[in-house]
Amino acid sequence: MRYLVLRSDASTVCGVEAFTRNLASRLGARAESHVLDGRMGALAARLADTDTLIFNFPIVAWKKRLFEPFLAAALARLKGRHVTVVLHEWASLDWKRRVVLWPVLLFADGLLFSAPEVEREWRQSHFPAFGHRSTAIVPIPPNMLPSEHKEGGPEESGPAVLAIRALKAGRRTVIGQFGSIYPKKNCAELLEIARVLKDEGVDVAVAFVGSFIKGLDNVEEDFRRQVEALGLADRVMVTGYIATDEEVFAACREVDIFCYRFSEGLTARRGSVLAAALAGRTVVTNAPEDPASLDHHRLFKSLIDNGNVVICPHDADAPTMAKAVRRVIGQTPAALDMNVEVTALWASIIDRLDNVQGRSRREA
Repeated sequence: MRYLVLRSDASTVCGVEAFTRNLASRLGARAESHVLDGRMGALAARLADTDTLIFNFPIVAWKKRLFEPFLAAALARLKGRHVTVVLHEWASLDWKRRVVLWPVLLFADGLLFSAPEVEREWRQSHFPAFGHRSTAIVPIPPNMLPSEHKEGGPEESGPAVLAIRALKAGRRTVIGQFGSIYPKKNCAELLEIARVLKDEGVDVAVAFVGSFIKGLDNVEEDFRRQVEALGLADRVMVTGYIATDEEVFAACREVDIFCYRFSEGLTARRGSVLAAALAGRTVVTNAPEDPASLDHHRLFKSLIDNGNVVICPHDADAPTMAKAVRRVIGQTPAALDMNVEVTALWASIIDRLDNVQGRSRREA
């Protein structure tokens, strides 16, 4: 099976774009990548040596390319090629984005979902049924991996690392989160958990390794107001955007414990949780609403079984989460061979992709 993976030419990549490029790389000689840039003649030439064209949605850089994915899918089908879509989100997308993607999905004879929730959202939507296509759920691997850590490297003296170290002065316990700060991530919940710990006598501070999402009204202002209201102004810091993966992991290694309380509970799409765990730190979070929703994701299950990710009840409140954090203060989870785990995860992704394509060809 020969694959052609469509990507953008963006220099700053979103999570879906990163998965796209990693997929083409992991497929090795069986795949090539092609930039969707409006040159349909060049795409037609590449399709000559291709069995299946692969789209990943939604790629941020394609927001302004409303019709090109549709034209590319139509061209592939006209040439007798298969079309597979990896759908990373659905209900969370603006309805206009879904309308634009819908025609491409209709051309697809294979559809892969990033999680059971996304598949459920698709099947419960008002768009035409997809029952006659071949489908599967694939685990989404971490988009960033730490390289071999060299103590004292240049990333160890970066501004984010130094700022978190200053926050730890006096042997404070630093709890934190990695990733962009936006309302749906419930970053404010971590502030409440920190307040509970402080009231219980724990000398705690909070570090957010990331930056505020731009374009959302009052996100940073609301965040700062809550910090002040909880009396945590001298105990909370936000690193801001960090350019390289190694600087990110260096900053994450300065945090003692990561903690997330998600409205929907942990899902297999939470790359921020994977990154924090890969940094060698314990992550405390609340359980998925459906415990089976992680069954397809070997890495998450290994991290939970190994104690890298500590699971609280789905509806855990701030005091319950704070209690779980207190239990793991000073503990370091046993090391996992992340290279083995991530390699196995990609093998399962490729296996499911091949199986979907095999079914599509038999049903054609």
